[in-house]
Amino acid sequence: MYCKNCGNELNENAVACMSCGFAKGDGSKFCANCGKEINPGAAICTNCGAAVTAAKVAVGGEQKSKLVAVLLAFFLGSIGIHDFYLGYTKYGIIKIVLTVCTGVGGGIWALIDFIRLLVGSLDKDANGVELKKEF
Repeated sequence: MYCKNCGNELNENAVACMSCGFAKGDGSKFCANCGKEINPGAAICTNCGAAVTAAKVAVGGEQKSKLVAVLLAFFLGSIGIHDFYLGYTKYGIIKIVLTVCTGVGGGIWALIDFIRLLVGSLDKDANGVELKKEF
């Protein structure tokens, strides 16, 4: 396995690259399979044919809970608490401002997010990690 940031070989048990300090799996300049430089935005490595992009996994913790996000959106959605939980800080701040300024502006948006969480169109956190489905 190779570092996706600098292309140096990684120990299979390594958490981070000893050369550049990037976490294992972070970076997009080099193929993790062969260590050769890849084209920006490429889906596969032109050298070895390995897939370049893969599903993101939670690093440094567990997946966020879909149930918690739904409950936060229902009860505290107008002030964007579910957005902060999912890592969408900018949207959370906007909802707080809308609610303070208009009284209901953030609530309408929160209702939409609540429905999106229930039907599954909002199923990832801000880092692209899929929400843990518990119901």
